Amino acid sequence: MTESFLVTHTQVLDEAWVSLERPPTDPHSLADGWYGEETLDRYGPGQAAAVMTAVRGAAQRCASYSDALPLGGPATHNTVETKDPGVPADDGLVLRITVTSADDTQPWVIERAFVREGDVLLTVDKLIEQAPVVGVEAVLPAAVAAYRASSSR
Repeated sequence: MTESFLVTHTQVLDEAWVSLERPPTDPHSLADGWYGEETLDRYGPGQAAAVMTAVRGAAQRCASYSDALPLGGPATHNTVETKDPGVPADDGLVLRITVTSADDTQPWVIERAFVREGDVLLTVDKLIEQAPVVGVEAVLPAAVAAYRASSSR
């Protein structure tokens, strides 16, 4: 959803992408493990701020929606919550999308954090899972610190 949404609003000048993993502290339980992706997008002057405004507006307009899964899967009901990412930046937002369906007793959760610094947008996605113990905030400070360290060289 977000990739096509972001490209609709403006073209990215540069992009870098990596997978992230935080192994569980208990090797016998995946409860506190973390798996996701990080993307850095550099936009033209003022465009990253416009993208953040568009993302925030879409989250407010689509706080609850239904969707049909591909290949004839069950319909899902999705709710979107927004919160502050908890890291200092020019702008930031965390989307927590809870996906429920008649086939599952536990909801699925997707989290996507956006942090803007100037014309760069850092996006961290926590891949979908049921009943998450830890969220995107478990890796976001480290992702922002790594970006700042690499951009100051």
